[in-house]
Amino acid sequence: MASKNKGMTVAAIGSIPLIMTLGNSMLIPILPQMKSALKLSQLQVSLTITVFSIAAAIFIPVLGYLSDRFSRKIVIIPALILYAVGGLLAGLASAGWPAAYIWILIGRTLQGIGAAGTAPIAMALTGDLFKGGEQSRVLGIVEASNGLGKVISPILGSLLGLLFWYAAFFAFPVFCIVSIFLTWLYVKEKSHRQAPPPFATYVRGLFSVFKHEGRWLFTTYLAGATCLFTLFGILFYLSDILEKQYTIDGVKKGFILAIPLLVMVITAYFTGAKIGKNMYLMKRLIVLGFLFMTISYGSLVFVEKLVPFLMVLVLSSVGTGLVLPCLNTLITGSVGKERRGFVTSLYGSVRFLGVALGPPVFTRLMAWSRPGMFISLAALTLVVGLLAFLMIHIAKPKGDKDHINESYRYNYV
Repeated sequence: MASKNKGMTVAAIGSIPLIMTLGNSMLIPILPQMKSALKLSQLQVSLTITVFSIAAAIFIPVLGYLSDRFSRKIVIIPALILYAVGGLLAGLASAGWPAAYIWILIGRTLQGIGAAGTAPIAMALTGDLFKGGEQSRVLGIVEASNGLGKVISPILGSLLGLLFWYAAFFAFPVFCIVSIFLTWLYVKEKSHRQAPPPFATYVRGLFSVFKHEGRWLFTTYLAGATCLFTLFGILFYLSDILEKQYTIDGVKKGFILAIPLLVMVITAYFTGAKIGKNMYLMKRLIVLGFLFMTISYGSLVFVEKLVPFLMVLVLSSVGTGLVLPCLNTLITGSVGKERRGFVTSLYGSVRFLGVALGPPVFTRLMAWSRPGMFISLAALTLVVGLLAFLMIHIAKPKGDKDHINESYRYNYV
């Protein structure tokens, strides 16, 4: 693959998770305007986020299986088209259709199904096209792209809301067209793809994977869900206190929310570039990342002023940025190409559930006790970090660290 084409291939793959991330985060700033314009209740407004996440969580494993059975592009491109159609439908309905709210929910459901065929399949595609340290680097870019979407989406949503409140819905098709164009032109899958196994054989193979590698694999799933749960939960909390305690909203609020996300993106990019195939290093970074999160959340009990709060919170963002690229590399390399789509998609589904659980759980925690909320978070990240330390057992590397365990098979306790 020529270096120019390789760069465009990476850009195409990186655009796919970026599209998925915009799905919820870009709408958050306009939800109050939607509530007022359509005369909705708080529950009705929240459903526009919920239906997207639930649809994605349900369909991610299905589309993962289809990507294993056929090809990654055959799933990704129709998924992006469906995502665009859902956004266009929601936008047109918002412009004045009768029963607009119902059509918005239908459009958001279509977008959720489309989102199921984006980031998780992009991870599997990366595993197919790149090997060795280059694979880890590209997976780091995929995670950084995911994080970049989280950074820019509240700012972009706030800016689009200045035009008219539903402008964000019409922005989705534009972004999708760019990603479809890049994927169609620059992602070249191998033409001699093996014939897919019968469904029963495929399922038996998956059971075998989880039987023999289940303990560490489930631990990595839990770690990924925990990272996204704590990240979106703490942003939900920060968004709330910015408005209630500091009367900060709009674009300024979006920029403040972007600070911890930007730190996570930068950390994830450099982590992916440096880890190569050194699984011993990956495990150490996962444990270190959860230690940083534990220290950060535990310390926030004693910090209330905004600037010191953000400075301490940034440590948890560094931790998340260390953990996620390592998890992506471990999971992507855990199985052969023929089942990679399902395993990475199941991981994506679990991450979506972590995102979906964050705001409602944090709502309860905030109502219960601020110190109790942060102590609970610190305890959770400490336990998950300990599980990662105990369940992922990798022999200490000898010799050239970039060539450790190239077979990508893990020892587990």
